[in-house]
Amino acid sequence: MKRARFTEEQIIGILRENEAGAKAGELARKHGVSEGTIYAWKAKFGGMSVSDAQRLRALEDENGKLKRLLADAMLDKAALNDLLSKKLVGPAAMRQAVAHVKATFGVSERRACSIIKADRKSVRYRSCRPPDTALRERLRALAVERRRFGYRRLFVLLRREGEPSGKNRIYRLYREEGLTVRKRRCRRRAIGTRAPILVEARPNARWSLDFVHDQFATGRRFRILNVVDDVTRECLAAIPDTSISGRRVARELTALIARRGCPAMIVSDNGTEFTSTAILAWAQDHGVDWHYIAPGKPTQNGFVESFNGRMRDELLNESLFFGLDHARQKVAAWALDYNTRRPHSSIGYLTPEAFAASLTATGRPAAQDESCAVRPVAHPTLRGVTNPRTLVAAG
Repeated sequence: MKRARFTEEQIIGILRENEAGAKAGELARKHGVSEGTIYAWKAKFGGMSVSDAQRLRALEDENGKLKRLLADAMLDKAALNDLLSKKLVGPAAMRQAVAHVKATFGVSERRACSIIKADRKSVRYRSCRPPDTALRERLRALAVERRRFGYRRLFVLLRREGEPSGKNRIYRLYREEGLTVRKRRCRRRAIGTRAPILVEARPNARWSLDFVHDQFATGRRFRILNVVDDVTRECLAAIPDTSISGRRVARELTALIARRGCPAMIVSDNGTEFTSTAILAWAQDHGVDWHYIAPGKPTQNGFVESFNGRMRDELLNESLFFGLDHARQKVAAWALDYNTRRPHSSIGYLTPEAFAASLTATGRPAAQDESCAVRPVAHPTLRGVTNPRTLVAAG
């Protein structure tokens, strides 16, 4: 702002000379101003004393300060309104918000930090972490190979390869690389308390059977018979075909028993293949206790239902089948990988094959490390529940 040549006191003194009888032209020549300036001074300061001029200047200064404060408050409010949609949690979000305010409203870093209540030290901080290029590349490669695996299973696979990093570090890199698996929506399931069937912690204590359906690239449908050991979580059989009858199920179970041994119990739903005369005669001939779940209660057959979900998520939804032979190859390869390489969360992130070997060798479950505790195969019955019909109906 240009500095004025005359103060209010000097201007009032010049006007006093004019009031005393001096002409405006003479005063203009004397003080080096134009006559128009003299008349403008008269309009503004005419009849005022020095104290009045000082008071006017003080009011103008105060008015200017109030205007600046109001402008600053409006600028702060506009910046905060612009940040309402942003979640300012953590130093990284604070840095982004400060940069946004500086670029949008043209304010300094100090002003931007004061607006969003951020510490300037944290805003100016630059990370000294190593880039972890090799680990990031390996993590991305595993995520591409196992597209439906989360960070926990990827951490187990990296630990098997000798990676010493902890789970939190792997999770941070997993998030930074944008590898989060998109969850598919599923139907709502009823939640309630029930008393599961008690099962001895040994292989072949109980098997579960169920079908899962899919279709070829040509549109023709086929089904897969899945047989799961509820204790070891092993996939004992995954048999795809266009049609599987009760007699075919009996033949496959006979071949499976010849290879693995006879189970103490088999659990299935009430499908026509499992309630056929061939299955009833087969169960009686082999002395197997066949247990049917309650109609409309798939949670009572939860082990094979969970296995079906993993198969659909990791194999069926990710593959295109061009024929029955192609489907058999893909399903067999996935089942082998499921038993021998894929870490299972409910058995301490061991593979089902390793968990079964530990049960056979020691007679009790073994965990991979202290952070991966093995959950029991079945929970104890509810207190006060002694009625056998209640236990059977609960599944």
